Amino acid sequence: MANAPLHPLPAFHSKVIPVIVISHADQAVPLAHALLKGGIDVMEITLRHAAGLAAIERVSRAVPEMCVGAGTITQAHELAQVRSCGARFALSPGLSSDLVQAAREAGLPYVPGVMTPSEALQAKAWGHDLLKLFPAAQAGGLGMLKAMAGPLGDVRFCPTGGISPANLVEHLKQPNVALVGGSWITPLEWIEHQRWDDITHLAQQATQLTQQAQADRV
Repeated sequence: MANAPLHPLPAFHSKVIPVIVISHADQAVPLAHALLKGGIDVMEITLRHAAGLAAIERVSRAVPEMCVGAGTITQAHELAQVRSCGARFALSPGLSSDLVQAAREAGLPYVPGVMTPSEALQAKAWGHDLLKLFPAAQAGGLGMLKAMAGPLGDVRFCPTGGISPANLVEHLKQPNVALVGGSWITPLEWIEHQRWDDITHLAQQATQLTQQAQADRV
């Protein structure tokens, strides 16, 4: 693998990254404002729908205070695509040398997905110390995170998949958890029906729970 530099994540305050599916690009800007109103200044717009690229571009241009990233990156060429649309970071559900190399070449901060200690070791060997544990619940959730904290004490995780208000605090209290990803804040049906105030309420709830977790860790 070439020695192109890794790029750290851009600065943002929220410890919860909403994982978002958008079916119409014109939903993206009001959604970004709804999240900001609730205290969340980062969003992961996935490429699970064809509108994802246009949605990323609209947020990057119209809402500069929102740190917009691209999710569900599964092919190397997508890293350059999302970078050109204004994505400030990218995440993938898995790990491959092609994705790691493409992210380096695109100059894009990138969080690869892992599910096992072997995958985490490989990602670490390629220079990554922030990894997406996905799908977190199926991978063992808190039990897996605690188990990997010993042998992989210098690796931090963003567990995604199965995170909810019921377990958010316990995950964020785990020392090797840097942040979490979750789709519960932005239900697809609510986006489709433009329930922006309801999404703001869920964002506020997540922000309050995050503050509780941070206070408990002190």
